[in-house]
Amino acid sequence: MVINRWLNSVANAGKNLLRRSARDRNTITALCSQLYSNKGEALGIALADEVAVAYAVLNQEQKADFFHTLAADYNPDPELINRCAEDYRDTLSLEAYRALARAVESPRQTLFRRINMAPRGTRTMVNMREDLLALVPADDSLRAVDDDLQHLLSSWFNPGFLKLRTLDWESPAAVLEKLIEYEAVHEMQGWDDLRRRLDAQDRRCFGFFHPALPDEPLIFVEVALVGSVSSSVQSILAPQKGAVDQERLKTAIFYSISNCQPGLRGISFGNFLIKQVVMRLQEEMPQLAEFATLSPIPGFRKWLNGLLVDEQQTLLAASEAALLTALDSPDWHRDSSLSAKLQPLLMRLCARYLLQEKRGSAPLDPVARFHLGNGASIARINWLGDVSPKGLQQSAGLLVNYEYDLEEVEEHHEAFLNRGEIAAAPAVRKLLSSQS
Repeated sequence: MVINRWLNSVANAGKNLLRRSARDRNTITALCSQLYSNKGEALGIALADEVAVAYAVLNQEQKADFFHTLAADYNPDPELINRCAEDYRDTLSLEAYRALARAVESPRQTLFRRINMAPRGTRTMVNMREDLLALVPADDSLRAVDDDLQHLLSSWFNPGFLKLRTLDWESPAAVLEKLIEYEAVHEMQGWDDLRRRLDAQDRRCFGFFHPALPDEPLIFVEVALVGSVSSSVQSILAPQKGAVDQERLKTAIFYSISNCQPGLRGISFGNFLIKQVVMRLQEEMPQLAEFATLSPIPGFRKWLNGLLVDEQQTLLAASEAALLTALDSPDWHRDSSLSAKLQPLLMRLCARYLLQEKRGSAPLDPVARFHLGNGASIARINWLGDVSPKGLQQSAGLLVNYEYDLEEVEEHHEAFLNRGEIAAAPAVRKLLSSQS
């Protein structure tokens, strides 16, 4: 890309200046100190490039030490903040407001912006946050560093900067390898499986890309074009048989959405992806009338296990709790008698989990939070929709269809965000009162 060639050129010019510099450049801490205080363009880009190179070779212990340095040495000055706040309170002037805004902003953000000037600066920042996220749960002192990184990455990866690309068998091999690597919902079984998902007449795949990471998808969605809403992922993943009658394809099923960059966790652009894909598909195939997902329920079995060890729970009778222990057998679903007993119980509990179990005001299940927050509705819960080992382990084989009704999406979105209302089909709500 032109911008990268320019950055490399400026970085090379700056490195000539660095070679003439007598300052200590042996540690990443020293490099960051120089980068933070430097105001020159060429030298700044060269220093940023050296910081990126230095970070790439740090081991885990050295990375932790580096983050602790950022946490300790690049904080805002609390006394300056207090003075500026008092000045703004007294004057309410624009000048005082600007001074307060500058005082409140962490020096880390200035440092991170300067590191981002390196030719591979954006990739370095994403990698930094991935490493940082692994440390934060056990070390609260690093949360402020993560807040600063997430704030900047949210701006740099604003959906307005992202480009939607159709991914097919002709896409660059480096991109196709990333699809196999990052598929998080239904693992790809090698290149033949990938080709089935990309190269068939009734399959599509779309991804978001950022100009700074042109060969790395940020997130991608796999779509099956079918005659009606699907209830089983095994039928979608099965090899294609015979020709496809394009006129019979009335429904688009989003059956897998995978985030590819762990360092961008918490930065949401999946909702924009789905909406843009819907518009792209409508342009290509005007006959498409329904748009729905075939989604996993990743927290369901964990929630069920919690019920079984909670002596205070009132959702299960003793006989029902005993029946649920059969789920620990890997082949329980092959026993038709056992499966028939479990079906009404699990369907009722799954409806309860999706519709009523919440963390604060939001659904407990992360996939439900995502789709319902986008304005989808719960259209159907599918019995034994995914009988793969992963599907049985995380959701007892159940899958859910979230429907994107384009005439109601915005209404559902507003009701969910403002009042916590969950849109669901009557048949799903009826499951709450069913008896096992």
